[in-house]
Amino acid sequence: MASKAQPTVGVTAAESVPAWDPPKRPPEGAPNVVVIVLDDTGFAHLGCFGSDIDTPNIDRLAAGGLRYTNFHTTALCSPTRASLLTGRNHHSVGMRFVSNVDTGFSNCRGVISPSAATMAEMLSEHGYGTFAAGKWHLATLEDCSPAGPMDHWPLQRGFDRYYGFMGGATDQYSPELTVDNHPIDPPSHDGYHVSEDLVDQTIAMITAHQGSSPGNRFFSYLAFGATHSPHQAPAEYIEKYKGRYDDGWDVVRQRWFEKQKATGVIPEDTELSPRNPGVEAWDDLDDSRKALFLKMQETFAGFLDHTDDQIGRLINFLEQLDLLDDTMVVLVSDNGASQEGGKNGTLNELAFFNQIPTPVEDMLDRVDEIGGPNIYNNYPLGWAQVGNTPLRFYKQNTYEGGIRDPLIVHWPKGISDAGAIRNQYHHISDLLPTVLDCVGVEAPEIYKGVAQQPVEGISLRYTFDAPDEPTRKRTQYYEMLGDRGIWHDGWKAVTNHKRGTPFGEDHWALYYTDVDFSECHDLAEERPEKLREMVDLWWAEAGKYNVLPLDDRGGGELMILRRPGHQPPGNTQRFWPSTPHLERSKTPDVRNRSFEIRARVTRASGDEGALVVCGARTSGYSFYVKDETLVFLYNYLGTNYEVRSEGPLPEGDIDLIVRYTKTDEHKGTAELLVRPVDGTETSLGTGPVETLPYRQTLYGMDVGLDAGPTVSAEYIGPFRYTGSLQWVEFELSDDRKDLVKAAEAELEAQLAEQ
Repeated sequence: MASKAQPTVGVTAAESVPAWDPPKRPPEGAPNVVVIVLDDTGFAHLGCFGSDIDTPNIDRLAAGGLRYTNFHTTALCSPTRASLLTGRNHHSVGMRFVSNVDTGFSNCRGVISPSAATMAEMLSEHGYGTFAAGKWHLATLEDCSPAGPMDHWPLQRGFDRYYGFMGGATDQYSPELTVDNHPIDPPSHDGYHVSEDLVDQTIAMITAHQGSSPGNRFFSYLAFGATHSPHQAPAEYIEKYKGRYDDGWDVVRQRWFEKQKATGVIPEDTELSPRNPGVEAWDDLDDSRKALFLKMQETFAGFLDHTDDQIGRLINFLEQLDLLDDTMVVLVSDNGASQEGGKNGTLNELAFFNQIPTPVEDMLDRVDEIGGPNIYNNYPLGWAQVGNTPLRFYKQNTYEGGIRDPLIVHWPKGISDAGAIRNQYHHISDLLPTVLDCVGVEAPEIYKGVAQQPVEGISLRYTFDAPDEPTRKRTQYYEMLGDRGIWHDGWKAVTNHKRGTPFGEDHWALYYTDVDFSECHDLAEERPEKLREMVDLWWAEAGKYNVLPLDDRGGGELMILRRPGHQPPGNTQRFWPSTPHLERSKTPDVRNRSFEIRARVTRASGDEGALVVCGARTSGYSFYVKDETLVFLYNYLGTNYEVRSEGPLPEGDIDLIVRYTKTDEHKGTAELLVRPVDGTETSLGTGPVETLPYRQTLYGMDVGLDAGPTVSAEYIGPFRYTGSLQWVEFELSDDRKDLVKAAEAELEAQLAEQ
């Protein structure tokens, strides 16, 4: 207990009066807080929001809490998470879109401004233990290496512990993981799934906290990779849905729509919006495409079902520890269902990112592998629109399909109207003020010496016991990739911007969403004066919340922007065997250029293993030794370009070399060489290699092993090099001329990854 006497220091302790700072404590009656974030889960995907996907554990939260059917996000991943954790609009805190890009403008820095403390930082100041597990994606990826800087990693933004992945997506069977402030080798053992691991780690963090400090308050942030692509789940979950969607997306969408009306998720007079552009009538598809698309939807359903089971494990754990009634559980999705699978879906999103179409026939040959470890898949547009029933468009768009998302709040001690629905209009920026309101604290005016921006959201706690009270939120703007929207007192103006055209030429639509839930009736021509009023209001809000400047530059220009002092490494880079797994943004950029990789080893007969590997089963390259043979393999979307040495390799201190000489755009010749240290090199073989045009891999790099889902099927990971490997060195040439084009495709890939 702190001394009440004035502290003094005398000659001896007996003559002195001590003092202690009082311990940090939350207010009496403050709940624990658990925030669960789903990824790319549409408005209708949860069973309690209309689907026939089995989500009994999420439905249990809804039955014991409140469902919000007029809740909105930013339409994209990083911005939604930044807004959720800070209670401010995403432009206000520097996250205009994904954290991969820093334009130098204050609305697009790729990190959350220090003037916007996070929920973890605020609650930690009041004695909460703070834990994060899963997807972060709130730090620029060029900073997500062991070298940092780590200013915007989870531990530096208020969390005591972190276990998860730093980027926008990851392989569910072999994720690229960071623990606290350091990367670890990707797990890839049989039976592993990252959703299960994240819940295991969350339970372990809470267990340790409660065991050490029983009854102390905690905030746990659990951000699943699900249901973002790749859609991967144990086979039994996928098999469970076989045949469930055979009627096709038109019928299924109508079925979910009717369930939504019957259960009160949408008003009874809601209209089902027409098929989005590019979505064909199911009956017009041939049998091959139907078979492929059905397996993709069955896999998505199994993926969400599996995620629900993991949420159930966490809820059961909280109940067993007698914590559930006194824990505020918030479950939300970050944006609408994803459109990045395109018209036909994909089995390898790297093909999509490289603008290389995969014929349906080729995908159908591998239909039985969908959902497993060798496929990085996403479903087609038709099923994404079903996930957003009854709304229009998708993630990235500022129409309701991109921004209206499910929200569930479960807190038995604070909510008496269990199982009810709330229709008040709210936004992701309202969650932080809601949590602070329920905890009983205020956002700080100064945090760690930095003056803080005002919280821009409003608490929705008033809705807990007031089902019919009008919304207290009057206005909310939207902007994403040039698409814009504004909601005010039931009216909404919205536009889809076409890149490269003047913003002043955008066509704005006008809807009265209080009676037009699904934006079916454009009133722009009927009410031009109202439209003008709404557009003017958008500009006013844009000025208020740091939305400007609107940025319509091409993706290539954005991706080659570098912050001063953050230039990429020089053309020579050396890595040692102790180098931890490197996320792909920090690996040598070998795209469309000549390069040389040298590995210095002290070799004995029988030594084998991976020297350096970048990529995974989806694509990448592996430089390795096996059966006394040196191999360079380039995996081109499953097609292998391979060069092998002839004859046994020499022993002793040698350099093993692969030299790639570019001969045309994305084509060249790879030559294998061996050179005794300070000796003369000898050619061991050559062969043609064709490389991907824009984005080489979805996975990072390992030195001395292949830690993840192996690039080559010839060996089993981790395939550590058994000899003495001193270092691996890259020498990159400057013979590439496609930087802008490649960077533009990379930006599109990053956006699709959210």
